[in-house]
Amino acid sequence: MRIVALAGGIGGARFLRGLKEIVSPADEITVIGNTGDDIHLFGLKVCPDLDTVMYTLGGGIHEEQGWGRADETWSVKDEMKAYGVGPEWFGLGDRDFATHIVRTQMLGAGYPLSAVTEALCDRWQPGVRLLPMSDDRVETHVRITDEQGPRVVHFQEYWVRLHAAVAAEAIVPVGADTAKPAPGVLEALAAADVILFPPSNPVVSIGTVLAVPGIREAVRAAAAPVVGLSPIIGGAPVRGMADKVLAAVGVEATADAVALHYGSRTAEGLIDGWLVDTADAASVAAVEAAGISCRAVPLLMTDTGATAAMAREALALAESVRR
Repeated sequence: MRIVALAGGIGGARFLRGLKEIVSPADEITVIGNTGDDIHLFGLKVCPDLDTVMYTLGGGIHEEQGWGRADETWSVKDEMKAYGVGPEWFGLGDRDFATHIVRTQMLGAGYPLSAVTEALCDRWQPGVRLLPMSDDRVETHVRITDEQGPRVVHFQEYWVRLHAAVAAEAIVPVGADTAKPAPGVLEALAAADVILFPPSNPVVSIGTVLAVPGIREAVRAAAAPVVGLSPIIGGAPVRGMADKVLAAVGVEATADAVALHYGSRTAEGLIDGWLVDTADAASVAAVEAAGISCRAVPLLMTDTGATAAMAREALALAESVRR
């Protein structure tokens, strides 16, 4: 079975770890990773979502944080602070710096991001084929109004420094409209037996992947069933501040509203099936009324076993809606 997943950071990475538990060694998992969170810091190209997937599946993630390296130290960051060089609000540990240095060196030597990601994964052996959504530069920005007036900030500044405390007025994936899908992305979608939308942020993670011309169309045209899992449980994000960016695109932070945001493939949308948590069982009828097959199952990723059960339910739903 060839499974393709569109993934963002922590939620996507943890779901993929559960998915790996239930597939056979003969199955192939391709992950199309969001690069809209990418940022240049200290002269280095940082790809937070790609690295979170790579570290999580490769056994190097800081489990409590869900991002960054395990057993991290912070000497370089402390020295940068001593020199008065920022930003101080973005945490890059010493082990993590090595990844960004290698990536930046390879990019500077002319290798595309997809080839660089493949080379980095040679070390981590994540057990999936990890593809950036594009080799082109795409960075998500957020329009806000604060004490400085109306302005646009990088998504990382909005999320990490400002903690999404200011209302997001618009989400702008800068460069996405002229970007091209990375090599292998469209081919993977066309050849897939199942396409999954993990419980990643539907606006700035999966939404940014879909903003690259050709990817949304390839998902819609795929012969494979497309199944998503709600990142919203009981009217609130499981993790993070997804409700803030959902509001920016006019979507309510509910399990059924996110399903309708993706839309049914029978009505020019993207998904055939949708999983909601048992806490949101009352929303199943509204989702199914929109032409999307829906089931209520436990969706809290409390451990790998619970996550594997979620992945099993997603594949079962995909099989039930297969065309």
